[in-house]
Amino acid sequence: MIDLASLSRGFRKSYLDHAAITSQLRAWATAYPAFVSLREIGRTRENREMWMLVIGANPEDGRPGVWIDGNMHAAEVAGSSVALAIAEAVISIHIAQSGGPASGLGLPHHMERAVQGALFYVVPRISPDGAEAVLTTGRYVRSVPRDERTNGGASRWIAADLDGDGRMLLMRKQDPTGDFVEHPSVPGLMVPRTLDDVGPFYKLWPEGRIEHFDGDQIPTPYFLGDNYPDLNRNFPFRWTSEPDQAGAGSYPGSEPESRAVIEAASRLPNLYAWLNLHTFGGCFIRPPGDVPDGKMQPFDLAVYRQVGAWAEEITTYPMVSGYAEFLYEPDKPLYGALSEWAYEHRATLSYVCELWDIFARLGMKRPKRFVDYYTSLTREDLAKLARWDAEHNQGRIFQPWKRIRHEQLGEVEVGGLDRRVGLYNPPYEELDTICQAQTKLMLRVAAMLPRLVISRVEVAPIRENVTRVSVTVENHGYLPTYGMKHGLTRPFNEGAYADISCEGCTLEEPLRTRLSVGHLEGWGKGLEAGSQAIFHQASGGSETSHTLRFTALGRGWATVRVGSSRMGFVERRIGIGGGI
Repeated sequence: MIDLASLSRGFRKSYLDHAAITSQLRAWATAYPAFVSLREIGRTRENREMWMLVIGANPEDGRPGVWIDGNMHAAEVAGSSVALAIAEAVISIHIAQSGGPASGLGLPHHMERAVQGALFYVVPRISPDGAEAVLTTGRYVRSVPRDERTNGGASRWIAADLDGDGRMLLMRKQDPTGDFVEHPSVPGLMVPRTLDDVGPFYKLWPEGRIEHFDGDQIPTPYFLGDNYPDLNRNFPFRWTSEPDQAGAGSYPGSEPESRAVIEAASRLPNLYAWLNLHTFGGCFIRPPGDVPDGKMQPFDLAVYRQVGAWAEEITTYPMVSGYAEFLYEPDKPLYGALSEWAYEHRATLSYVCELWDIFARLGMKRPKRFVDYYTSLTREDLAKLARWDAEHNQGRIFQPWKRIRHEQLGEVEVGGLDRRVGLYNPPYEELDTICQAQTKLMLRVAAMLPRLVISRVEVAPIRENVTRVSVTVENHGYLPTYGMKHGLTRPFNEGAYADISCEGCTLEEPLRTRLSVGHLEGWGKGLEAGSQAIFHQASGGSETSHTLRFTALGRGWATVRVGSSRMGFVERRIGIGGGI
């Protein structure tokens, strides 16, 4: 068997472009065709493939699955590396379970078997066009490097490489009304102006040109000005159009990238867990993002508490409520987000990870709302960032200013922040450590999936040529077969059923070839669940199992197949009347 490590294209040490990611995925699919396959789920506007790696033998058979995606926001390329690292770990488990070298992951054998039993769907890069633009030019792109809006008459900033260095960074111009000033002890570091500053003062803009410039009025830069829309506002959960939701797109799924994810995931009723990888911040964000926890299903909240406890223990990142701690404006939900759609509409245990805790490197005190980290950096924090960049990041963030002549604005300077490595994404030197921690957590989450088992079969002769059969089905997984309780009533979230077929023998009730099983609870209850209280420790009744009974006539074989499209199927062949 081919050595797995020899196939690596270096995603643990660098950020791969589209060609390298494609090469990595194809290498795995070619080397391990028994349990790795590669699917194209869509094409971008620039004709790049959107790849989904499927890990698991015979994926067409269906069984509980895990979805992992990254890099839907163009500059957040660390998500692709982490997604690939998780895929590599799952492949190593399949290799070990197939008689190859041990995975080296340190998981107990029963957990590796649980992970092997799940299907993994890995989309390492949702926005190939956006990531390519960021990696090759450094320009700011929220999601995609295009703008197809029909209202193109207003003036706006268009990113451009003005000094020919291959990057599109920032641009500053001295102005007495400027709202920025150089840090008094860190030359070149731009900080917000205060009353005590004496100047010189600067205006800061993106490196580029003004489209439809009237020679007088300079437009205010807008983060989606030349790169619309935001893919993470383009999903069908509570989608709301502009201006109520910035970056929403023309309609839910209007973009080829988001539409490909929607279509692919909607054809996979077996998804139970979903990891949506972003940067930066160092936290996990869980649903719901539109209502407070008091309106959440108690079971779902308890499960998220458990995953959150593991997350903080393994990665040091806390898990926070999307509604309580990650709204840019309090009580104003973000609409059209992928992880919300995955939880609300697809009934998955879904959450976002904001990789890379730069705030910890600066020793910042956590604010009451996690999202306020991003706007609460003081001058001293910015100076710490500059020192950290010089000492631990090889000076990748802060770039010197270079004076040039701008065709519209006259004398300006370009340079400032290159946010790609060290700010938006971890330094290359820290990437592998982050990959390892995230992999360890995700494998634990994957081990929570439901697992149908035919645990007992009893065959009892009643009289000559008449046999009574009892088949007990159990869910040996942590999660219930319906996944998150919020999505229990979704049409695709069907309960299990049993199909009975006979060879030689016949059923006493020949029309009852399909029997209802329904959903089965899992053994897990989450954290701080009521049944775990010291004053009333109690288990549920037979909610984790169901017994089927039928009567067969004659001699032969009966096959019982139990499951659904949501949870997959298990079956047992049973001898009737002594078999044949």
